[in-house]
Amino acid sequence: MDVILAGHNIDFDIIREIAAEHPERRDLTPETVAAAYARISRNPRPVNELRTLARGEVEKARASNRNIVFDMGHSSIAEHAVFNLDVLKVSRLLVEEIEKFRLASYTEKSQRYVLFKDDFVIPAEVRKAGLEEAFTATVQMQNRFYQGLYERLRPYIFAQNPDLAADPANRLLLEGWAKEDARYIIPLATETQLGMTVNARNLELMIRRLAAAPLIEAHEYSRRLFDATKGVAPSLVRYTEPTAYDLETTNDLRAQAARIIANMQATLPGDTPESDKGVADRTASGAGKTDLCVRLLDATPEADERVAAALLHSASNLPLARCREIAERMDHEEKEALIKTALRRMKGYDAAPRELEHVGLTFELTISATAFAQVKRHRMATLTVQDYDPALGVTIPPAVLAIGMEKPFREICARTEDTWEKIRRAAPEAAAYILTNAHRRRAAMGVNARELYHLARVRADRHAQWDIRETAMQMVAEGRQVMPLTLLLAAGKDGFDALYTRVFAGEI
Repeated sequence: MDVILAGHNIDFDIIREIAAEHPERRDLTPETVAAAYARISRNPRPVNELRTLARGEVEKARASNRNIVFDMGHSSIAEHAVFNLDVLKVSRLLVEEIEKFRLASYTEKSQRYVLFKDDFVIPAEVRKAGLEEAFTATVQMQNRFYQGLYERLRPYIFAQNPDLAADPANRLLLEGWAKEDARYIIPLATETQLGMTVNARNLELMIRRLAAAPLIEAHEYSRRLFDATKGVAPSLVRYTEPTAYDLETTNDLRAQAARIIANMQATLPGDTPESDKGVADRTASGAGKTDLCVRLLDATPEADERVAAALLHSASNLPLARCREIAERMDHEEKEALIKTALRRMKGYDAAPRELEHVGLTFELTISATAFAQVKRHRMATLTVQDYDPALGVTIPPAVLAIGMEKPFREICARTEDTWEKIRRAAPEAAAYILTNAHRRRAAMGVNARELYHLARVRADRHAQWDIRETAMQMVAEGRQVMPLTLLLAAGKDGFDALYTRVFAGEI
């Protein structure tokens, strides 16, 4: 056996220095690795020799890539070329569009740890509509309140946590808690930055899809992304223009959905149809009785039985259909014993068994932009969203209520919504820029049970931000109603050991 390091990330400034010192070099490109790996299936030479050949014949390697990736359709070859990109001076709203691409990796400037200043993006749509002055005045109002709110929250947080505050090492932690609550009032236009790692195949898709997105800022990002990378791997990124499918499908669906809903709505009794009430509904903290933030709409029937069958299948040589017949005949104690065997040696850092991916749940979440910013990072989930909608209300941090700032907070939100309405009438695509992190949207989220374990580990943990923590805990609680055995050990990292002890009491 041989394992040979073929390459790794190095800073592009170093690559430029090498290219400047050795202008004759043409092999400073990831295309040669992609070309070498593409030849593995048809060339008997060792792959390290294929890499050497590709580096010596760069134009030939590029021609091979074009033929294999675009003519023959083996697009996975482009995944061997990887880019690291610094993305600066973009809005929080655009970041939501960028991070829809689940096979890239992102690290974003955190509004939880960094105190933001008066930096924001003014959308081109707003400028064209003649609303720049109103937009800027509203954002500046939000930012002034943000700074003042932080100054009020900081001493409150320290006073509420005297043991932590006694140790100077915890200062940044406690200040972070104040920042994370103050940020609820700043807008989605707030300027941010991120680091992104993406392979050439997904880079091409990102460039094409964002060129078709409704935001002008997304179009500019698409162009700049192409300009930054086009000279590095031209043989692997070709189809960057938006297609009719990318450009027109969303608007076509909106128009047709509006017609269908207009025709059907009058025939549906009541405001909330029975089919939309969910398996279980939970109320957002501090919200009105009908202000639901988590709904479990459906789940795999007899999920624990399905998981038992999947475990039997993996541990035997029987067909899955036969394993399902056996699982159907097992009593509760037998299924519990089997699932416990699969979980018994699990630790708080272990992934749940892959067999749990055979069962799933669909939630509708009505969540703040703050919570959504964290939900969207769970890229193994299926996530579709509606636009942000002021009619859904706002999420106000409990600490803001505790320091008596609810009224001015709501006043800022109301004035924000006045500006939102002006923008919505003139440039509807850009209206969301002015909304705050407290404003809400609906999201449909499909997760398999294994992914729900992961979400619980990182989001139901006491170190997680409170808004997403409440959402994650509600999702797990509702999931347990329909698959109690499957989700036996679903918990935050901090609660895993105690839960494990309860589940396996007397057995270990």
